[in-house]
Amino acid sequence: MAPKTFIFIFALFLGACGYHLRGAVDLPEGLKKVYLEGASMQLREQFRKVLRTASGELVSSPDAASVFIRIANENNDQRVLSLSARGRSNELELYYRLNYTLAKADNLVLIESQPLEIKREYFNDQQDMVAKDNEQQVIRNEMYHQAVRMMIDRIQAVLVANTK
Repeated sequence: MAPKTFIFIFALFLGACGYHLRGAVDLPEGLKKVYLEGASMQLREQFRKVLRTASGELVSSPDAASVFIRIANENNDQRVLSLSARGRSNELELYYRLNYTLAKADNLVLIESQPLEIKREYFNDQQDMVAKDNEQQVIRNEMYHQAVRMMIDRIQAVLVANTK
């Protein structure tokens, strides 16, 4: 009986302090319908997933959107950080860069072109190349997800500041 009571009380305190699960996003009303322009399919898919979990929607028509996000100069790259004795890459650094602009439906620009850059390093095991290719794809997907979260956080801050 005591462990169940402890868990219940702990859950109550956790809920009372404002804790929420990672991935849960509270979108302001102005960010519920988003039109994304110029983004890669991977970034678009991550936007769709994040908005869907927050009761938002990535719309396919600019007429249905409350805000526009324009993506420019989206770039994936990698750089070798260290080499093995055989001259093969042991450690890689992955880059993801883009610039984005936020505008309301009436073309009022809220955020001028903002750069966003994410870097990740990982060990490139030459013995298991197939697994490393999969690992690199997982890391890239996480980078897309982080980029979406960073953009949404910045956009939320601007939308909240504009309503005050």
